[in-house]
Amino acid sequence: MQKKFLKICAALVAIYFLISLPVVQKKFLYPFPYRTTVEDYSARWQVDKFLTIAVMKVESNFSEAARSQSGAVGLMQIMPETAAWIAYQLNETPEEFDCDIKNLREPETNIRYGTWYLAELEDEFNGNDVLALAAYNAGRGNVREWMAKNNWDENFSDIDKIPYAETRDYVKRVLHCREKYAKLYGTNDFVSTPIALHELRFARLKNLSL
Repeated sequence: MQKKFLKICAALVAIYFLISLPVVQKKFLYPFPYRTTVEDYSARWQVDKFLTIAVMKVESNFSEAARSQSGAVGLMQIMPETAAWIAYQLNETPEEFDCDIKNLREPETNIRYGTWYLAELEDEFNGNDVLALAAYNAGRGNVREWMAKNNWDENFSDIDKIPYAETRDYVKRVLHCREKYAKLYGTNDFVSTPIALHELRFARLKNLSL
């Protein structure tokens, strides 16, 4: 009995050691699909690429076909009405708008819109990851309401005070994943506190094209 127990313990230790290897984590736990697209649009919109890929992992686990009960679709789970607002902000032509809305599930379109929206929320909340991610999950209106009701300012960081359990869990999971991606794919590129984007907002909206 004792030998069997020791064998089980040894097997568990071996498994733990195996899954802790970076090469295993990259392949099975924290892969980086669509890396070029994620890096290109993250650089264009000035948002941390590790935050982008972490959002994508938590939102859809990299399933292009993902669809939520509320109607959000694709890798970054974009609502059609949010996509329409993003297209308007980006000054898309009617033809571009029609094409992008029809192809919202397509990785390139979904990542482009989702990354822009994430950058916009980082901008709105002055680089506060907790508030920006809460807004991505629960809506910016809800976050503004919580801020007003609870006297939170843009230095807010206590995730456990977020009133929605789903949003609390979401923010924690995304930040955990971002830390993992940063360690696995290049700590030199990791920005622990993303730069506030308010100074770039109007330049981005007026001058950057798709």
